[in-house]
Amino acid sequence: MADKCVILVDNSNIFIEGQKHSARLKGIGADPATLKQPGDPSWRIDFAGLLTALAGPRSIYKAILVGSRPPQNDGVWDAATKNGFEVKVHDRGMDGKEKAVDTELVAMGTEIICLSKEVMDLVIVSGDRDFIPLVGVAHRLKWEVEMAAFTSAYNPTGEMAMSVERIFPLDSVFGKIGGHAYEWPIPTT
Repeated sequence: MADKCVILVDNSNIFIEGQKHSARLKGIGADPATLKQPGDPSWRIDFAGLLTALAGPRSIYKAILVGSRPPQNDGVWDAATKNGFEVKVHDRGMDGKEKAVDTELVAMGTEIICLSKEVMDLVIVSGDRDFIPLVGVAHRLKWEVEMAAFTSAYNPTGEMAMSVERIFPLDSVFGKIGGHAYEWPIPTT
């Protein structure tokens, strides 16, 4: 493990998977009709706690968070910036789907790795296979790569998980990386 790290976060990935994890912890299971796991709409990311957990004993050389609009509420992006992230936001496509987020993270990560004069650890907060080319660049330049994700969001024997040196299950630090903005589900009694 290096003394410094670069942290790359796909905001939608951690936000959506964090909400799903929170719902599971509250006993809300998958919808039997669709088999989709609902998310807990009250769960929010604690950006300072997230950075602290991801860095561990390492100092942070750079932390980048990339997301998409909506939310139009710049409060989310302001909170991330105030807590140490460089934030990039892309508009969603006409179909409402996220565009350019993973590509932006791969491009920015590649640039940092290639221009850095020292070897560091790369922490990728996503289990998405789109990051495999970035892992390859990091390895060619002698960096170690850590994947941080909720255990429900990646296949432990999948290509991404098998290509990194370490996997950091975000389930283990759930209480440190987020919290609830209000009570959910609303009690019925």
